[in-house]
Amino acid sequence: MKALRDPDCILEAGLRAIREQYRLPTDFPADALAEAKAAAGKAPTDHRDLTALPFVTLDPASSMDLDQAFAIETDGADMVLRYAIADVAWFVADGGPMDREAWVRGTSQYLPDGKVSLYPPILSEGAASLLPDQDRPAVVFTVRIAPDGKVKLDGVERCVVRSRAKLAYDGVTPNQLPQGFDEIARRIEAAEAARGASRLDPPEQEVVRDNGHYKLEMRPQTKAELQNAALSLATNMAVADLLYAHHTGLFRTMGGPGDWAIRRLRHTAKALGIDWPKKRGLEEMEASLDQHDPRQAALVLAIRRSSPGALYEPFKEGVKPWHSAMAATYVHATAPLRRLADRYVVMAALAVANGEPVPESVTAAFAKLPDVMAKADGLGGQIERAAVDLAETVVLEPMTGKTFDAVVTDIDDRGARIQLCGEPVVARVKTDGLAPGDRIEVRLDAADPQTRQLAFSTVATR
Repeated sequence: MKALRDPDCILEAGLRAIREQYRLPTDFPADALAEAKAAAGKAPTDHRDLTALPFVTLDPASSMDLDQAFAIETDGADMVLRYAIADVAWFVADGGPMDREAWVRGTSQYLPDGKVSLYPPILSEGAASLLPDQDRPAVVFTVRIAPDGKVKLDGVERCVVRSRAKLAYDGVTPNQLPQGFDEIARRIEAAEAARGASRLDPPEQEVVRDNGHYKLEMRPQTKAELQNAALSLATNMAVADLLYAHHTGLFRTMGGPGDWAIRRLRHTAKALGIDWPKKRGLEEMEASLDQHDPRQAALVLAIRRSSPGALYEPFKEGVKPWHSAMAATYVHATAPLRRLADRYVVMAALAVANGEPVPESVTAAFAKLPDVMAKADGLGGQIERAAVDLAETVVLEPMTGKTFDAVVTDIDDRGARIQLCGEPVVARVKTDGLAPGDRIEVRLDAADPQTRQLAFSTVATR
């Protein structure tokens, strides 16, 4: 879960209840485990040897399901990114027990106390993971990045790679990263700014101990996280361009936030004490926010949550797929250990780049995947919201009876939505004549970790 961390495990009992409520599996079917064990011993035979290239991985320190490794070269004014992606299709046979279970799960699901994997750990955290000092089968995308940040896919091939180091966001130093890492990230970020992209990298919420009590704080993403995301973005955009040009693919699409969402965000900014000039648009406002400031970090998270969800859409003749946050045509291809759809996008790119027809099984999967992925993403959203609700009730329970300043962000048939001032908490009160933008004082009447419900009542309108 990117939205919440619980290092002291104070949410343990509540998280167990969430797993039970959403019927998250605790293991894999026996036939899937048996197939995974056999597949883990499969030796690569259709892969070129690229073990001489100094690939590295960069992930959270605790991650073991390593989808991506990278090596960087220069070619004149261009940067060349070799982006190795775990070759999941090499291990997982279409129609087999692992494949059938993956179609049920859709994605890995993340909670603060661990994850529910898409594939058995013997593969996802073992034989298929790009762990250091191990020869691993991978699909290597060669991405050329021009000085202006424009990207082009130069090739896709199956290779054996060997990561030299498992680097971690929190501890990585510049001298550990390949030369050119900063420059690629700079070029990609400059290209985003030029085309008006509004890609958000939201902060994590974290439950932290404070003088014997707990509170919610925001943890901004590190510079290494933001730069690493640029490598994935470059690859996904280059793959999207290739597939679209060949009239195939499964694309990520998203429209921009509606006027009502922007109005609510302006009220949220007001609640957090952030000045948002009337003439400043959402994209410009996003670019101005500093995630190291707790209040501004809370607004970044609110923007993320108010944006319309991205969809998966197969290629349609005459329709240009578009992702508004990326301001580009975009796919997901770089996390096949964690997302089912990525495996098929990688297979399509591998075929197209080498002049081969896209397998019929891949084209058929593109038609079915939108519903499967929407269901999995929806479940992930419910789990994330439940975990955040749990954290809020646990943190606020000792404050029952206390009053808080708040701002009404919008009104709907469920009442008035409020943003607490000084706390990254969104809640509801009865409408009672309130209007969006009103400053109010509310009392916390109840905070129940078992039901994950907060109850506030309006004390005064300011």
